[in-house]
Amino acid sequence: MPRIVALIPARSGSKRLKHKNVRRLNGHPVIAYTIRAAYSSEIFTDVVVSTDDSRYAATAKHYGAEAPFLRPAEAATATSPDIEWISFTLNKLREVGRQYDCFAILRPTSPFRNASTIIRAWSQFLSDPKIDSLRAVEPCKQHPGKMWVVKGDRMHPILEQPLDGPPLHSRQTAALAPIFVQNASLEISWCHNVFQDRSISGKIIMPFLTEGYEGEDLNDERDWRHVTSIAESEPNMLPTIDRPPFSEGL
Repeated sequence: MPRIVALIPARSGSKRLKHKNVRRLNGHPVIAYTIRAAYSSEIFTDVVVSTDDSRYAATAKHYGAEAPFLRPAEAATATSPDIEWISFTLNKLREVGRQYDCFAILRPTSPFRNASTIIRAWSQFLSDPKIDSLRAVEPCKQHPGKMWVVKGDRMHPILEQPLDGPPLHSRQTAALAPIFVQNASLEISWCHNVFQDRSISGKIIMPFLTEGYEGEDLNDERDWRHVTSIAESEPNMLPTIDRPPFSEGL
């Protein structure tokens, strides 16, 4: 069985939803649910949090994850591509003799992704040896066939239009090809994509269709109100946490 490490990114500088990774959701920091889901899945050799903040690291350790080093500032900005912190983390782990075949990215802002979600994705990933990676997706609520690029006082369809028949923007949505959008639930990839090609996903990517609330993501206050409402009305949808709340949350 391939050795896989869970990588949980927890940058501290979120502007739209301040300290979103450690906000309290049903009594625990949001990141706690991802950490415990990772452990409950029992597929990971290690569970590692990548953060630039020592307070986040302390929170992660309380819930059982490792946070062996802090992320450098250049890999922790709002515009830093994921490959920066992933490459840094995997290389630092490799320097101390900890090598893995695969890695999973589990973002704390997707608290309803649970152990069964991870197990289902891992099984699907292993089912096809030809793929480079797997990425969580869900049906796109707003079809790109109805989207436009605005330039000055003119606009143009974002998608190339068919040569025959009505343009996409003038068709019924039900008549358009299904389109999927990635969500924050999870990604799984082979480590050689990072080491050899400096890529997270490689070229051959398998879709993993999330179900129910698995793909819910926290990006702004509106998202927070929505997720909080779900958590309060359906607390059993959150991963189980088997330890007391961290007492030094932000």
